[in-house]
Amino acid sequence: MTERPGGLRAPPIETVSWIRRRFGVDAPLLVSALPSEVPFGFVGRLVPTSSAGELRLQLHRFASTEALELLHAADVGAEAELESGGTVRGGRPARLRVEAAAAAELAERVAAREQDLWRVGLSLHGVDRRPVVAERIRRDLERRAAALGLRTRSPAFDTVRVVAPPEFPPGDGRPAGYWHLLSTEGAAAFFPFVDESIAEPGGILVGLLLDDAAPVIVNRWLHGSYSWGVFGTTGSGKTFAAALWALRSRWMTHGVSLTFIDPLGEFTRLAPALGGAVVTLGPEGEARVNPLDPATTGGDRRAKAANVVAMVRALFPTLSDEESALLESAVDTLYRSSLDRAPTFSDLAAVLPSGEGAAARRLHQFLELFLHGPLLHLDGPTTVDLSADPLVINLAGADPSHLPFHLAYLLEAVYGRLRAAPGPTLVVVDEAHLLTRHPATIEFLDRIVRHVRHYDAGLLLLSQNPDDFLTTDSGRSLLRNLSATLLLRLPEVSEPTREFFQLTAVESDWLPRARLPAEAGYAEGLLRLGPSHLPLAVVAATPEFDFLTRALRLPSALPTAAGSTVRTG
Repeated sequence: MTERPGGLRAPPIETVSWIRRRFGVDAPLLVSALPSEVPFGFVGRLVPTSSAGELRLQLHRFASTEALELLHAADVGAEAELESGGTVRGGRPARLRVEAAAAAELAERVAAREQDLWRVGLSLHGVDRRPVVAERIRRDLERRAAALGLRTRSPAFDTVRVVAPPEFPPGDGRPAGYWHLLSTEGAAAFFPFVDESIAEPGGILVGLLLDDAAPVIVNRWLHGSYSWGVFGTTGSGKTFAAALWALRSRWMTHGVSLTFIDPLGEFTRLAPALGGAVVTLGPEGEARVNPLDPATTGGDRRAKAANVVAMVRALFPTLSDEESALLESAVDTLYRSSLDRAPTFSDLAAVLPSGEGAAARRLHQFLELFLHGPLLHLDGPTTVDLSADPLVINLAGADPSHLPFHLAYLLEAVYGRLRAAPGPTLVVVDEAHLLTRHPATIEFLDRIVRHVRHYDAGLLLLSQNPDDFLTTDSGRSLLRNLSATLLLRLPEVSEPTREFFQLTAVESDWLPRARLPAEAGYAEGLLRLGPSHLPLAVVAATPEFDFLTRALRLPSALPTAAGSTVRTG
């Protein structure tokens, strides 16, 4: 209010959708409809500490007798509309049945004193001395509300009733749509004092919350599983996030070693920059890791035989049951033999029956890949040392159709090294979805994720879409055993992904629109850590960014949507 001559206060000045008081302009936004679900503490995302807007919340609890009367009336009203054909107030039978059932269920819980009924009023306000600024704040609040699934409207010639002081008890002085009837569980979601930032001692900075830039610091070694996953479309920032987290892990965890299984050759400059080594495998390289060497299973030949069958079946997914059985028999014979050295594919071909049967002939044709074909370089003893730190195993020269096989035997070789020399180790596996193409290899990967913790090691799996893992029991088991999952930009969020990760409708709608590094200068994603779902930005300090830009062959600056250039994380 403003002062009149003589000390009298002038009444507030009301326009179409805002009101001027002594302190300035109040531009309210009425929250007229709520979505079916919101994340707990969503008010902090609606009006974060960085926002210039205000949120005004009123909660009034009904006495139990009054609550039961209201719920009974709602149940009876819905049933009456159903009996009349569901035409009253435009009601539809399906919706009315849901309303009747919900009212009856809540009434039972109120009667049992498990829940209460609340009248909740929520309004958002852009407040500033200048109308244009207040309106800009209101538009930002409207955008945030829409992103969370809330329906809002600017009151037309009804502003005074929205901004009026609270009434005790609440009357009918508010505009239509201001009040909402909610259970205790529903009202609890409005509790605004929720701090979702995480700061675990000894952890690494995973990112900054998008709402208020609060740091999220996670220590993988404090959780039941040391393995994480990063999923996102091409260009979403998976490689940068993995390299950044690996770099920070090396700083924060004494003695941690880094290993990268790199199908695309994206990390090949990182290891030398940190004093490590690159092992390049492929037809043109001289390095070899013998996939049949039982040293990778600590000399356990029975376990090695089972793994070899799984790896070969990943390379030849069309093997019939008869051919698979013949392969298993030959592999078993090979590892029961008295060879005084690690067997090779030439040895496997020698013990494979050479009869006239179609299955035997086809298996011999397959093994020609190792004897005279593009995988000839694998037929021999191991010639490389995998103990370098950091170590990048580069597969960029391999045939793409052979990558699942290469990933399988190399992951087993790294796992075998961990068993022989346990210690804090982070193993980054890029293009992990390649191992989902065959049940045997996804079972193998799931087993490693579950057991690698015993050797003080964790995996960081990079892949494009979690859907690849949700089609099998082993894939779902693997995802459940990741202590942290970062979902970056996804082309779309399927119903299986939404259900598995317990994403809200708002989160599912947002992930396909999460900004890419090329758009924002940093990657946006949703970190799933236990019950917390944290929208964050993966950002790097200037020294980190400069180092990784050179090591990963990234552009020194990326264009934003506005056309300017910023450093990316």
